[in-house]
Amino acid sequence: MTTDAYAAYVAALPRVLSGAATLFRDAGGRVLLLEPDYRAGWGPPGGTIESDAGETPREAARRETLEEIGLDVGPGRLLAVDWARGPGRPPIVAYVYDGGVLDEERFSAIRLQEEEPVAWKLVPREELTRCLLGSLGPRVPAAPDVLTAGTAPAERVDGSPVS
Repeated sequence: MTTDAYAAYVAALPRVLSGAATLFRDAGGRVLLLEPDYRAGWGPPGGTIESDAGETPREAARRETLEEIGLDVGPGRLLAVDWARGPGRPPIVAYVYDGGVLDEERFSAIRLQEEEPVAWKLVPREELTRCLLGSLGPRVPAAPDVLTAGTAPAERVDGSPVS
């Protein structure tokens, strides 16, 4: 295959978006959520993976955490992955990593970036689905459930467990 033919082949392949987030908790198990300024609902620190620049999901989770809340925390283990379809866009592959348990000092060090997140709060596991819209609703609670159960990462499609 020539270079031009290969480039044409790659250009014709289906597209998928990708994002990564980090799940932070307090000592009581409450989950840190951010309220963005560009859509309704809350979510964990995270965002788009800059794959065109060679960024990996893990690197994106760390970068987004630093950008959004001012903490430079390397993500721990992968807790969940979700293939989320949506109207008017390609599917998104979303990765959720463990950020660990933060102490009061780390929560006090949170500094929201000037754009995007407008607030943060800690939410008990049983209340997460009330704050999260779309596939985030079932995706994010799957992450602390994996930690509690000590199981492999949760695999989801549109937020729902894969059977």
